[in-house]
Amino acid sequence: MNETSTESLSVVVEREAPHPPEKIWRALTQPYLIEEWLMKSDFKPVVDHRFKLRADWGSVDCQVTAVEPNKTLSYTWAAYGLESIVTWTLTPTSTGTHLRMEQSGFRPDQQQYYEGAKGGWRLFFTALEQVLARID
Repeated sequence: MNETSTESLSVVVEREAPHPPEKIWRALTQPYLIEEWLMKSDFKPVVDHRFKLRADWGSVDCQVTAVEPNKTLSYTWAAYGLESIVTWTLTPTSTGTHLRMEQSGFRPDQQQYYEGAKGGWRLFFTALEQVLARID
């Protein structure tokens, strides 16, 4: 490992969701649902697919790096000099799914992005939980 990777910071959010992995997977991979909790996108759950997440403040350039349906989803997240990777992990539990999101790759000089991501993902998760509660 090179020095920069050991110094990089990660934002991790974990939740216990009372929903099966298949339902959460739909919310993570269907563009019309992604738009409801995250941003507008032209996402496809296909490795190497390039997509953008678009918001009022600008856009994020992304590329899918890993897809294991109902289990793992990973994509690059690049915006304003930030080169990071977002990884979703879904683990079935007796009551639903343990959902874990990690955004890794924040450099020590990107403290502002790091703090912004910590707050932002909390809001995204709240919105995601609302979407999950509403869809069948």
